[in-house]
Amino acid sequence: MVANSSSHPPAAYLSEHGDRYFDGLADKFAAGLYGSVRGDIRLAVLDHWLPRHLELARQPVLDVGGGLGQMARWFAQRNHPVTLLEPSREMLAHARQALADTQVELIQAPLQALSERAPGPWGLIACHAVLEWLSDPHDAFMRLARALAPGGQLSLMVFNRDALRLSNVVKGNLDKALADRLAGTGQRQRLTPISPLTNEQIEAWASEAGLDIQARAGVRVFHDYLKTRELAPEALDKLVELERRYCDAEPHWRLGRYLLYTLTRPIADVDTISTSSSSHSSSPSSLPSLSPQGA
Repeated sequence: MVANSSSHPPAAYLSEHGDRYFDGLADKFAAGLYGSVRGDIRLAVLDHWLPRHLELARQPVLDVGGGLGQMARWFAQRNHPVTLLEPSREMLAHARQALADTQVELIQAPLQALSERAPGPWGLIACHAVLEWLSDPHDAFMRLARALAPGGQLSLMVFNRDALRLSNVVKGNLDKALADRLAGTGQRQRLTPISPLTNEQIEAWASEAGLDIQARAGVRVFHDYLKTRELAPEALDKLVELERRYCDAEPHWRLGRYLLYTLTRPIADVDTISTSSSSHSSSPSSLPSLSPQGA
C-alpha cells in the first residue's frame, strides 16, 4: 500500500501499473469534462486545430486511452478506421454505447499492453489527456513513439503543470503553489491528474524518442482563469473565438490547461536504420526499432 503522503495515490485507487483509471467515475467524468463549457471549448479548439496540423487521409487511427469515445467519433466521422484502446471497463461501456452507430473497434487494455493488443506500426495515433493519469508517463510516451510508423503522426494532449500552478495561485492556494504540491492524489472523486506535465518534458522526451514536434498549442488558454464561469451564449461564442485565435500564439499557448502537440517520426528514420543495420550487422540487438516493444 502506497502511503498517503506519497506523490501518487494509495494503492487502493491505482491499477496494477500504478495508474489512475475511471471505473466508478465515468458519469462524473462525462459531466465534469464534456457536459460543461470547458468540455465544449476543448472540443471546439480540437476541431479547429487538428485538421490544420494532422494529415487526415482516411488512414487507420489508434485512439489510446479513448475514454468515452469523443475523439474516436471525430475521426470516424472523417472516414478513418478507428481502434480505441481503453483500460476502464466502465468507460469502455460508455464508449460502446456512444459509438454503436460506427465501426470503431473497441479494445479493453492499458497503454502498457499496446505492443500486444494494437502493435501497428500506426500512421496516426491520438493520445489525449492520458499520460497525466499514469505513474510513469515517460515510459508511456516511449511506447507510443515505438508504435508510430515512419512518417506517422502522434496527436498528443497532456495536462499542463504550469497552468495548474497558475490556476492554484488565481484561486488563492498560495501555500500549495509555493510547496509545488500540484499533482492530485487520485483519491475518491477528485479529478486532478497525478502526473501533470510540462512542455520541457515533452520536448526532452520527443528528442529522446527521435520524434519531431511539428506544431503545438494550448487548449483553454483563457477560460480557466475567468473570474466567472457563468457566460451568456454571446459571450461564450466570443470566448471560443478567442480560444481558437490564440491557442497556438505566444505566449498564450504555454498556459493552456492542456498542451497539444503534433509529433512525427521522420521518414528518414528508415534510412538511418538501414545504414545502421549494414554497419552493425553483427550486433542487431543494438539497432533502434520502429516496432512496439513490450516491457
